[in-house]
Amino acid sequence: MSERPYLRLGVNIDHVATVRNARGGAHPDPVAAAMVAIEAGADGITAHLREDRRHIRDEDITRLKATITRPLNFEMAATDEMIALALATRPNAACIVPEKREEVTTEGGLDVISHQHRLTDLATALGAAGIRVSMFVEADARQLEACRAIGADIVELHTGRYCDTAGAARAEELERIKAGAKIADELGMECHAGHGLGFDTVGPVAAIPQLHELNIGHFLIGAAITMGLPAAVQRMRGDMDKARA
Repeated sequence: MSERPYLRLGVNIDHVATVRNARGGAHPDPVAAAMVAIEAGADGITAHLREDRRHIRDEDITRLKATITRPLNFEMAATDEMIALALATRPNAACIVPEKREEVTTEGGLDVISHQHRLTDLATALGAAGIRVSMFVEADARQLEACRAIGADIVELHTGRYCDTAGAARAEELERIKAGAKIADELGMECHAGHGLGFDTVGPVAAIPQLHELNIGHFLIGAAITMGLPAAVQRMRGDMDKARA
């Protein structure tokens, strides 16, 4: 693998759909927002189809796959329903995330070890359809080794705790993410990271040489309210490039 690959920016457009759903109707359109993000420099688009359809809907996934000019990263729970939807849609990648109905947002990484048999079957089915298989996990060596064992192509390291802490605790979390990225690379998996990243936190993570992609959503959609989505994406792209340089 490249020692310092180009760092891609994946933009998650879930919360464009959240705003749309607050009033019903079709505005704002998450697919239109995805195209704006791509024009501004996004390398890919992420969308999480939750079981309760609280933001992204089935038709959004279908339209995204048919419309966008960059890879689609389909975040999903490891359920039969979501596997069937992924197989019907054929996104570039399917990122398996833990999901609880009562959570506001994803609260941590997937426990791959405890669900290894189920996730092996899922990875086999998705991989046979040409879909890259990604696991959203904590930067834990045992979990990363389990991801490799089930046949995952990609791991996405959870950065939420890093973003939510400060001082020595944040520094400790950053070191954990660095170690996890190195382990993933040594195991032969492409390593991504995401959750909670913003302008003030992205730099140290973007500087990790084994990372290939950052997925950022809520912060960028929030920033878009005051500075516009193109400006928010362009600034994030610039901050990532500066850190990687």
